[in-house]
Amino acid sequence: MKYFTHPPHNADLTYAYETWIKRPEERGRLDGLLTACLSDEVSPERQRANVVSWRGVMTKILTAPYEERDGWLLNVMCVNDTLYFEEHLSSQKLKEKENMTDRNRLQSYFGYAFESYCTSATPDPGHDPGRLPNGWSGNIDTNVQWCSVVKTKLGDSRMIIGGEVDCVEGWRSDLSLLGLRFSSCSPGRYTGQPNTFVELKTSLTIRGPQDEARFEKKLLKFYFQSFLLGVPEIKVGFRTPAGRLKDLQSFKTVQLPRLVRGKPGAWDPNICLDFGSRFIIFLRSIIDDWDMGSSGSSPSSSSDILSESRAAGRKSRSKEECVWRVTFVPGRGPEVVLLDDAGVADVRNGEDRVGFLPTSYWDKVSARASESKAKDDRKKST
Repeated sequence: MKYFTHPPHNADLTYAYETWIKRPEERGRLDGLLTACLSDEVSPERQRANVVSWRGVMTKILTAPYEERDGWLLNVMCVNDTLYFEEHLSSQKLKEKENMTDRNRLQSYFGYAFESYCTSATPDPGHDPGRLPNGWSGNIDTNVQWCSVVKTKLGDSRMIIGGEVDCVEGWRSDLSLLGLRFSSCSPGRYTGQPNTFVELKTSLTIRGPQDEARFEKKLLKFYFQSFLLGVPEIKVGFRTPAGRLKDLQSFKTVQLPRLVRGKPGAWDPNICLDFGSRFIIFLRSIIDDWDMGSSGSSPSSSSDILSESRAAGRKSRSKEECVWRVTFVPGRGPEVVLLDDAGVADVRNGEDRVGFLPTSYWDKVSARASESKAKDDRKKST
């Protein structure tokens, strides 16, 4: 856990670039989140949850109504009436992400460098032994992350979501921008709740109306990334194309929709929330129809972004072992298909899994469900 501190003006976001330890691109597994779901603290909520997924996946789903460029693939399983969502990254897609251009790689680094300038190992950055005079708090290793697991709701669906948290509030003093610190400043705190979380973002400096419009469009993802975890504040560092930090602005998450309301091309979070709620209902109806023996497709029309589904093949696996593939194409909406044996094998990727869930997790969850059902049956018989 790190604490927020104000970065120095004109900080060099290319600093220590050559030392960057970059986490290899890999499939978007749920393993870390599922480990948390088995803990005594989270397990009761997991048993009530309708959806379990990473924040990034849910952000893609919720922002789909306004997505114009990037499609996505999703693997879905339904175990004991809980939907599990995993982003599907093909071997080709992983290779493309790993072999990014030098320019894109450097721009990706800018965001991590901003986090280093903005965070401290201690609430008071003056007491951080690893902090350099230029404000740098440590070289970048993206293998190291601190994640939060939260429960929330989308419509009638209970969700457990995990996501990386950049930092929590540090010393509360705007004068720290000037290098000043006073004993009256309140120290950083972590309450165990998201109310002290801080999200860090970078963006190009705004030089005109076009830049402003692009930034306001980016705010849609900023909003949902923070909204889903309950992060109350987003701090945006505005940089030059060459990677010099020129300005820092704070935004309250709940106020972001007001900043774009009434403007050309404005986004409406209610449209996204409604779509997300209908998307979950849509998926569940497809899986339930298949489980009851129906192989029909759901109706679609040009006015409904939720597209048709195909549930092909015989029931060679139980519902809990099946994997469904959601393909989203901007402007066309999502299509859902049931993967065949070859498709499921590709998802497993030679690992010890049932579908994309670790076998150890699947066994424990299935065993608990069987025990619960047996208890209910005994109660009914008495």
